[in-house]
Amino acid sequence: MNADRPPRTGSAAGSARSAAEDLLASAEWDLPPSRHLRHKEALMQQIDRTPASPAPAPPGAAPSPRTPPAPHRRRLPSPALVVPAVSMALAGALFLTFSGGGHGSAPAAGAGSAPAGVNSASVTLDRIAAAAMRTDATPVRDGQFVYVERLIRGNTGSFDGPVRLGALHRQEVWTAQDPGPVTRTGWMRETGEDAVMPGQLVPVESAEPVRAGIDHPTYEWLASLPTDPDALLELLRSRTGVQDGDSKDQAVFGRIGDLLSSTIMPPATASGLYRAVERIPGVTEVPDAVDAAGRHGIGITREDAGSATRDVWIFDKDTLAYLGSRSYLTGDGARGSTADTLYGIDAVMSRAVVDRHGEEPAGTRN
Repeated sequence: MNADRPPRTGSAAGSARSAAEDLLASAEWDLPPSRHLRHKEALMQQIDRTPASPAPAPPGAAPSPRTPPAPHRRRLPSPALVVPAVSMALAGALFLTFSGGGHGSAPAAGAGSAPAGVNSASVTLDRIAAAAMRTDATPVRDGQFVYVERLIRGNTGSFDGPVRLGALHRQEVWTAQDPGPVTRTGWMRETGEDAVMPGQLVPVESAEPVRAGIDHPTYEWLASLPTDPDALLELLRSRTGVQDGDSKDQAVFGRIGDLLSSTIMPPATASGLYRAVERIPGVTEVPDAVDAAGRHGIGITREDAGSATRDVWIFDKDTLAYLGSRSYLTGDGARGSTADTLYGIDAVMSRAVVDRHGEEPAGTRN
């Protein structure tokens, strides 16, 4: 699946990696698209951790300047345990994307790389929350699907090498509204260069049945949430797990980002979520950020020291509508770089309510 990854024949780690990649290539899909790339990298890095001593580095050799760190979010179990839950490890290394063509090394951080101040973020989030309250949203019924179309570009580099951004391609997700418990929560399809299983409609499934809730966010469940930001933040904190290296604040920030990017949100709930984000420490504003479609907007970001990553949510400067996101590896002097490295970007192009999975609303691109 990744031509840039060097072969690892002749070792237990190589055999495990090969077997896992075969599984991942045909895996069913579960988690929100914004998390899949991190899970895949974590899985492969765990497979590579064997008792054998690593080959010594040549004398005087410097480490790769931008090797992606092992992500801390939702750390996966050992390879022996991951097979039953492989759908939770990968739904494509694709949601995190970048505008433009080519497969060269990751560009410098660029637009959207420098956080501004916390005070400006609070003011901007207030404005975004007010705009969300004015948004019309048609309730989604049980049996229907929420359709989200994105342009995405993500890291296709080797797991022990520098970031290399793949080609911009299209992703479509149909999220089922059945309150459950269900194991099949939706469907996904990607098209274009570097797409995962291009052109195939792939089920999004969980290893265990799930009910409508934080791991299966239906419109009805979202509408049932408290809209008071303090109560909403408390609820999210209580239902969001934390993995090694993450803080509760970062875990909740990431979860809110998943909800905002992948659902159709009741206006009052969306407004409450933005006001809840104001209460998370460390959230800052980026004056200018660019999504995968090349659209400029205002960024809201939070850096996580534990995983050495930073995500930026991008909003239209005029309408304050959500546009997309950017994801970075943060600067690490020990790896010879003080600049952030972009490793993924996306753009939400359309959202709609449809009656069947695989159905595209009028006006979407073929």
